[in-house]
Amino acid sequence: MEHRTQILLVMITYLTLLILWGIYQGRKVKTDSDYAIAGRNLPGWVAALSERATGESSWALLGLPGFAFASGLTGIWTAVGCVIGIVTAWGAIAWRLRDEAHHFQVNTFTEYIAKKHISFGKWIRMVGSLTIVFFFFFYVGAQFLGGGKTLHTMFGIGPKWGMLITAVIIVPYTVYGGFRSVVYTDVIQAIVMIATLVLGPIVGLIVIANNPELFAQSIPQALSSAGTEYNSLTGAASGFAAGVVIMGGFSWFFGYLGGQPQLSMRFMAIKDTDQAKRGRNVGIIWSILAYIGALCIGWIGIALFGPEGLKDPEYVMPAVMLEIFPPAIAAILITG
Repeated sequence: MEHRTQILLVMITYLTLLILWGIYQGRKVKTDSDYAIAGRNLPGWVAALSERATGESSWALLGLPGFAFASGLTGIWTAVGCVIGIVTAWGAIAWRLRDEAHHFQVNTFTEYIAKKHISFGKWIRMVGSLTIVFFFFFYVGAQFLGGGKTLHTMFGIGPKWGMLITAVIIVPYTVYGGFRSVVYTDVIQAIVMIATLVLGPIVGLIVIANNPELFAQSIPQALSSAGTEYNSLTGAASGFAAGVVIMGGFSWFFGYLGGQPQLSMRFMAIKDTDQAKRGRNVGIIWSILAYIGALCIGWIGIALFGPEGLKDPEYVMPAVMLEIFPPAIAAILITG
């Protein structure tokens, strides 16, 4: 069977099952609270996997590997900043936000802030809603773009058509089942994502080590051969410029401290404080493994294709998976 046919069949099967799973979860929705916040009854591990899939999505599979491919070791600072932010969010914010949401009996993040600061509640609802709609236009667009790029790499479909196909797949079960459908399909996505980000580097390292005709046979050799800027933690910058590079990476830390309502909603939906602690453990372990894997995939891409081997660095993850795995397995891992 032709490679693209295998990939297409696997993707159609996976996406069909994902849609059916989302619809099945949607059928369990009985109240407005179920639709908006899953009845505030999520197990910790479910909330954690959903929060991680939502928080990373195209970033961990396309953006960060692409950044590592294009910049080398500099990507470490961004990964460290993100992971510290995630650890802080789960350790210091998640359980408190869950308790506050339960106390105020709210179903949305904007409503929570409005009730907590009731004297400004009307303005908070109005400004908060407008702000979320405005910025989510770009956020959701970025996720659809990620899907478009993935389909382009696998089938040569134009990115715009790929974005449209991605939207057609995701929007129906999201509208039908609301937050509950989204969360439980996120769980599947998170499992596939972490499989990609763990198995990909392991197999990739074996492949490059046993193929001397490639650009490099190890990550250190790939970074060294690619150039000084790739093999430097500061991109070969020094002095003040090096500090800017490091702090720029660390600044991603602040993005996880409650500023993303789509992540905060997962915290608010956790069943109780004990489940929040379990979710913390799952979320932190998942993140550490995922960020290490994302960086390694980018660096393995350098070893496979050379630093100038890809037209768009963000194609590196799908390109690496298709290079090191049989088509059917690559298709499953890429669909994460």
